[in-house]
Amino acid sequence: MSKPRNFTAWITVFSIILIGVIAALFFMPKYEGTVGFDVTVLPLLNAVFNCFTFAFLLLSLYFVKKKNIAAHRNFVLLAFVTTALFLVSYVIYHFLTEPTKFGGSLWLKYVYLFVLITHVLLAIVNVPMALITVTRGFSMNIAAHRKIARWTMPIWLYVSSTGVLVYLLISPYY
Repeated sequence: MSKPRNFTAWITVFSIILIGVIAALFFMPKYEGTVGFDVTVLPLLNAVFNCFTFAFLLLSLYFVKKKNIAAHRNFVLLAFVTTALFLVSYVIYHFLTEPTKFGGSLWLKYVYLFVLITHVLLAIVNVPMALITVTRGFSMNIAAHRKIARWTMPIWLYVSSTGVLVYLLISPYY
């Protein structure tokens, strides 16, 4: 019997690079050229991707509770696809534009900042957790998969739902 593969080093390197690239976007000079489409549609697209991710995760959770592992796996993969599409769209948008300033009332700004900060911090944590969780599931290391999935699922659900909330709170100011 072969020893299960350990992807922790690859996941760590990938997570650091991904988070570093996203962080660098906020310090890089913005793109000065023109693009052939209206980039202001991308935040809405990001919210749509987050909605789909949230729905796919809920369906994944439903199916694992019903012991339908194939459906569970498929919906987790769909959540990964919509999350990856979100990341691509997010990087493109933030490469092409300046950050949007919140323009609402002071109390709503505090709500927005709380949601945004918790969303960003948990998204950073969720990247390696989701990757570790899925690799443990695919390698059929079920005990280890369940152990981390108990933390990953609620964090990922929070991140995807607050992604939509962040959009709703900032969208009037795009």
